[in-house]
Amino acid sequence: AIFWMWVSSFLGMATIYAEAMLAQKFRSKDKNGQVVGGPAYYIEKGLNCKWLACIFSVLVIIALGFIGNMVQSNSIAAAFNSSLGVPGWVIGIVLAVITGVVIMGGISSIASFTEKVVPIKAVFYLLGTLVILVHNAHYILPAFKSIFVAAFNPTAVLGGGAGIAIQQAMRFGIARGLFSNEAGMGSTPHAHAVAKVERPEQQGYIAMMGVFVVCVIVTLTALAIITSGMSMWEQGGKTQTNFLGVFTGQGIAVTQQAYTYVYGYFGSLFISVSLFFFAFSTIVGWYYYGEMNIRYLFNSQRAVRAYQLVVIAFIFIASFFKVELVWNMADMFNGLMVLPNLVALILLSPIVIKMSKYVGGKVAENKA
Repeated sequence: AIFWMWVSSFLGMATIYAEAMLAQKFRSKDKNGQVVGGPAYYIEKGLNCKWLACIFSVLVIIALGFIGNMVQSNSIAAAFNSSLGVPGWVIGIVLAVITGVVIMGGISSIASFTEKVVPIKAVFYLLGTLVILVHNAHYILPAFKSIFVAAFNPTAVLGGGAGIAIQQAMRFGIARGLFSNEAGMGSTPHAHAVAKVERPEQQGYIAMMGVFVVCVIVTLTALAIITSGMSMWEQGGKTQTNFLGVFTGQGIAVTQQAYTYVYGYFGSLFISVSLFFFAFSTIVGWYYYGEMNIRYLFNSQRAVRAYQLVVIAFIFIASFFKVELVWNMADMFNGLMVLPNLVALILLSPIVIKMSKYVGGKVAENKA
């Protein structure tokens, strides 16, 4: 799947560049003077299509605010249950309480939390992952080879018993790529719209860099899993049909087993803590995207408060769900959410092209 995640990320840089530029161009201010924007705004203003903007807003609220945040909560609960044996419902309560404190504090509270947590979590996670790759350095090149071979001939790497076809590898790779970098989904434009930049294309470049950084982190995680699996398989006397046969379970459990192989028990705990910061900051961000669309649809503080309570409830409930169920729900609603946004990007692409050409002309003129 990782190969198709690369492909979706490469192509996604174009869509997220367009999203960021359009979000900047068509952003607005609400009745409180706060800057707002996102696909709903460039669909309504750019295409003069209010009904499609409303459909998109509803899908964002469901896909990210409710279902997407269920995935994050479910993953955190599963991770701590695996590493510390903490019951899922306990983690669900803790997450619901912390989320409530942060999101009810308003946009300033959300911004303050994310700007402090995001850089720290990324640095520690990358350092921990690089240690694993150094430990498994002998298997890095074979891991890359297996990625390319499995993309076009899955049975050669996974074995016939896995039952994985190229179509399935593409489906999971593209779906997970979309879930991780969000390019084309229509979620990140809500954040890009409120950024303070001199020109829209600057935010477009930042958006593209975001996809690249996510792709790097995802790739390092995949290599850590694959190289650990190869090493475990080799040391185990090659009794499994393929090197991924050493892993049991699904979801975050696979990553925890790979890290446990190098770090021992601390590896599983390390992933649990890392995932908490990654997933919780995503919960806060996705909640905010949903809130912006609640305001777009209802322009009411009462509606925002009701949305907050439903989000908190979904975060708690998710701790009882099976991993596969919440991921399938997320894939379905993410796919629905993408459709109106891509329609808008295609129809508004002449504006993006014109703005980009204008920028290029001005840069060339200044250099001359």
